[in-house]
Amino acid sequence: MPSPKTRSVSKVLLAVISLIVIVAVTLIVTGIHLSNPSLRKKAVEMLGEKFHASVELKDFHVYLFPGARIEGSGLVLRHEGRTDVPPLISIGEFSAEAGILGLLGRPWKIQQIKLKGLVIQIPPPALRRKQDWSKARKMPVLIHEIVSDDAELRLLPKSADKDPHVFAIHHLVMHSVGLDRPASFTAQLTNAVPPGEIDTKGSFGPWSPDDPGQTPLAAQYTFDKADLGVFRGISGILSSQGKFGGVLEKIEVEGKTSTPDFTVEVGGHPLALDTTFNATVDGTNGDTLLHPVIAHLLHTVIVAQGGVVKSPDKKGRLIVLDVTVDQGRLEDLMRLAVKADEPPMTGVIKFHTKFDLPHEKGSIADRLNLDGKFDVAQGRFTSPDVTGKIKTLSRKAQGNPEDEDAGSSVSELKGNFVLDNGIMTFRGLTFSVTGAEVALNGKYALQKEDLDFHGKLRMKAKLSQTMTGAKSFLLKAFDPFFHKNGQTELPIKITGTRTHPSFGLDFHHKDKDKGE
Repeated sequence: MPSPKTRSVSKVLLAVISLIVIVAVTLIVTGIHLSNPSLRKKAVEMLGEKFHASVELKDFHVYLFPGARIEGSGLVLRHEGRTDVPPLISIGEFSAEAGILGLLGRPWKIQQIKLKGLVIQIPPPALRRKQDWSKARKMPVLIHEIVSDDAELRLLPKSADKDPHVFAIHHLVMHSVGLDRPASFTAQLTNAVPPGEIDTKGSFGPWSPDDPGQTPLAAQYTFDKADLGVFRGISGILSSQGKFGGVLEKIEVEGKTSTPDFTVEVGGHPLALDTTFNATVDGTNGDTLLHPVIAHLLHTVIVAQGGVVKSPDKKGRLIVLDVTVDQGRLEDLMRLAVKADEPPMTGVIKFHTKFDLPHEKGSIADRLNLDGKFDVAQGRFTSPDVTGKIKTLSRKAQGNPEDEDAGSSVSELKGNFVLDNGIMTFRGLTFSVTGAEVALNGKYALQKEDLDFHGKLRMKAKLSQTMTGAKSFLLKAFDPFFHKNGQTELPIKITGTRTHPSFGLDFHHKDKDKGE
């Protein structure tokens, strides 16, 4: 699914619309009624009264033939009496046109308003002062078209040493705009993270002056060519489409994404990843609640629920999810994290994990934190070497070391896991083969693929029954030392790498590190 910032861009841009309308309408009305040498001064006074703001205006010109037209530049509106926050609104250049006949009746009909370089800066809630928009909203104006280029909405942080959250709206067109009615719009954006093109269209308004968060909206969007490679550790080109609606502070979103070449760096295998999602977005701060995201990866369905919220003590956002797979395929998931062309193991997997991805520098594989459990049924190793060793273990555990038909594959593989800093730590990892049970604790390094597991092997057969001939005879003396509760118990270890594992006895490892 698209990132929270992507979704926030396509919604938060709508908050700009109401302010565009109010500023532009005030300018055109000012220009029509004032045409004396003190025009610029009167325009500043009128804007200050309408917005209860301190106003700066560099240039302001009015032309009344053949139709009414105003042009200006360098407009800045500051919160009245406030020097501790940046200007609320600034516009690099503006112009407006109206036919003479359109200005004779009510509402006044404006043909077009153009804005370039509009910047709106919203201070944090603690520093905001309620604005009185009632006078501006009552102005009887209907605008045929508003065109805004190179606009920005900046959400200012509480701390001065942090960067603002910037939404860049490169091109916005609105039609049939009135301050007391909804307006239709189309907009094009180039999203920064991940980089990609957004197109959206819909309706916005009417503006709610007493509580801007209750301003209604409804729209559709498409998001194309989003390059996920900007996030270290993954890559792929994402596209998304969907719709959203509600009010600014509670936007309901539904849509789908497609990434035909989604790749996790540690695995290196491009895979088709498709998702459908439902979410609630707070358009005033970008916080997102996911309920749920359903992802399809090859033959596996992944369900995630949770939130993408601003971290209270760090820059960026914190992603916290509950992730569940029921009756998935182990080999599908292994392709994401294992470099081998063929997944080392297959089977039916069921798992649940907490997913925690903080906003920090570094690869996603190193930043991602997981804490969960899994259960694999019908597990089979794809490596003939590993399969042979597992079957040999099964034969010996049954006391039939030379019976090639006695061995079996892995069953009932399950355990708990924690991923932190690229290291997967397993606790209570157990699996069974016919005649034996294995319990392990240990670690697996995602990047280097190193194995370091220690635990216990429990077998039905006595130690001497795992061998034949003279070796079996010599081991009889040791049977009593390893026979507990009617079975043989041996300390074991698995080391080496994923491609070349090493199995052996482990008499020197501390008991606290062994599987239970």
